[in-house]
Amino acid sequence: MGSDVVEEGDDVLLYLDERRQFLVKVVKGKELHTHKGYVKADDIIGKRYGGVVTSHMGAKFYILRPTLKDYVRKFARRTQIIYPKDMGIIVSFSNIGPGSIVVEAGTGSGALTCFLAYHVRPSGKVYSYEIRQEFLERARENIKRAGLEKYVELKLKDIAEGIDERDVDAVVLDMPTPWLVVPQAYAALKGCGFFVSFSPTINQVERTVVELRRNGFVDVRAVEVIVRSWQAEEGRMRPRTLDISHTGYLVFARKALLEEER
Repeated sequence: MGSDVVEEGDDVLLYLDERRQFLVKVVKGKELHTHKGYVKADDIIGKRYGGVVTSHMGAKFYILRPTLKDYVRKFARRTQIIYPKDMGIIVSFSNIGPGSIVVEAGTGSGALTCFLAYHVRPSGKVYSYEIRQEFLERARENIKRAGLEKYVELKLKDIAEGIDERDVDAVVLDMPTPWLVVPQAYAALKGCGFFVSFSPTINQVERTVVELRRNGFVDVRAVEVIVRSWQAEEGRMRPRTLDISHTGYLVFARKALLEEER
């Protein structure tokens, strides 16, 4: 977990309130400017995590150690990311954990890549396929900032043209046409390995499910993850008026061995 005291070069989360939080790299001489005044990095260095730093206007910011969720939320990105609520189900339903070998496509900003890499540590690996160079470079920066680069290999390649790896534990797809990768996923997976895809429309889900059953997958299921947030204040406990509940659909399936492989 590192030191309990903030050191130069650390990333910290400066927490003002539930809506206003800032992920900052602490560098001597730098300042974070907000509508509540500026905070000097020099005033953060040496303070304990969980402590407070005050802006020049007197606003108090709590100094928190960033979580993986904080990195994912603050990533620089040009594509929509999969939300943590869906990431959590992906990992738990597909049994991804320490030592797992996972193939992913497309990389996008690297948000899901980081989440997968975090869970396969220390002996697993994530091989992430992306067809756009600019996305791959941005993802590389994000993954490095999260400190997970040693668990990821990025590949500039269309996964529909084939998967290089074999005997992998899971293939996780966040792309418009996951059904086109079903045969390639079958070839790459070990027996009873997991296929996972995220799709924004139910039409994509239907095409993927049909293709999975045609290609020797079993335990095929489609799920939608809905989370409702509450306004947590004394005397005002109620569901949030504006909330992100539906985000997309997840498809899960497992590889069944062909008769000659049994």
